Amino acid sequence: MGALGINFSYVISAGLFIFGLKMLSSPATARKGNLLSALGMLIAIVATLLATGLDYRWILLGIVIGTAIGLFAAYKVEMTSMPEMVALFNGFGGISSLLLAWSEYHQQGEISSFLAGVTFLSAFIGGVTFTGSMVAFGKLSGKVPQKAVVFSGQHLINGAILLSALIAAALFCVFPGSWLGYVFFIIIVLVALGFGVTSTIPIGGADMPVVISLLNSYSGLAACAAGFVISNNILIVAGALVGASGIILTNIMCKAMNRSLANVLFSGFGTKTASSGAEDGPQGEVRPATAEDVYYILEAADSVAIVPGYGLAVAQAQHVVRELGDLLEANDTEVMYAIHPVAGRMPGHMNVLLAEANVPYDQLVEMDDINPRMDSVDVCVVIGANDVVNPAAAEDENSPIYGMPIIETFRAKTVIVLKRSLNPGFAGIQNALFFRENTRMYFGDAKVAIQALIAEFKEAK
Repeated sequence: MGALGINFSYVISAGLFIFGLKMLSSPATARKGNLLSALGMLIAIVATLLATGLDYRWILLGIVIGTAIGLFAAYKVEMTSMPEMVALFNGFGGISSLLLAWSEYHQQGEISSFLAGVTFLSAFIGGVTFTGSMVAFGKLSGKVPQKAVVFSGQHLINGAILLSALIAAALFCVFPGSWLGYVFFIIIVLVALGFGVTSTIPIGGADMPVVISLLNSYSGLAACAAGFVISNNILIVAGALVGASGIILTNIMCKAMNRSLANVLFSGFGTKTASSGAEDGPQGEVRPATAEDVYYILEAADSVAIVPGYGLAVAQAQHVVRELGDLLEANDTEVMYAIHPVAGRMPGHMNVLLAEANVPYDQLVEMDDINPRMDSVDVCVVIGANDVVNPAAAEDENSPIYGMPIIETFRAKTVIVLKRSLNPGFAGIQNALFFRENTRMYFGDAKVAIQALIAEFKEAK
């Protein structure tokens, strides 16, 4: 295939990427959008493979190994581990861009200042993305402490690391074709790998959704720079799309937490952050409920809003939640699923879980749409959610989450909180919702507890 045919294929691929990305903005079209984007990538890969001068032996070996790993991961990785998997994907994208830039520089040696600059960007951003994603993977999987790791002078150290990277980059651009330039490039790679660790380790578990979306953006920017390094148009376009969409998503996540990106990256949030003694322990008396109690409350309700959280993912309760929703609808109850933007441990985590259980898209309601209706909701069922429904965000000025937009479940006529215990969420503070007069605590594993409710409904028939 000639250069004209390859570039024409790239234009088609870029169009499919854009349309696919647009379709991802709605749960109703997200699957089709994903398939459309995958088709665009397939066309781009085939067009690239038809270019002359490629060694297909290594390419085929990579395809076989990558396919085997992908199939294994798709079948074996559970939904609760999906955030860790996404973090790994981000990291692999980053290291790919770093190695691509390194390989191209190693082969060419003498390069222009512009190519030296984009080579630096690809290597540096890729290295930061790789080690940062590995730290995020460790925190999400529990292999390293989830709490923010902070120490005195941390910001100064990170600033010094970043400054050294910029100095090395400037010297690399001045001497790109000499042995001295190669030394500076190696320094850039090492500094990038170190900076990925030091910039991510201070971020606690509460901010992981923001970190994942930001690292996703980094991987796209690294790929975009790598596209300039090898003069590949589709890599430039695809990387720019991923980078831009990742930044937009990161901004959405920050707004949903009422925090700036700088605050997320540099505040060390996610450790024991409570500032008022009232948040450290019980703030009143809880009102426990049995499966039978909850059944009678739900059976009499005209409207029920289900608010899923990470506890639903841990218990793998999405399918029984859907079954409970079907039973409620059969009882002439209006059922809604209220989704907070940062519920779970990655952007869109709850949407993915509910989509897996084939929950109707028109029943998914965003936070801004459900809150104005909350006073008229008969029952809110909170399943494993914590910080995103904590009234302290709206009422307690001393709370570290004060001002964070939440799903205002406390305004419903009755609230059923399904949780294993009264333990705090990722923010490390007690949830004032547990002690409200209109709240009933239904303790237990989410899946087992909901199965008990389903049994109550079926016995009543």
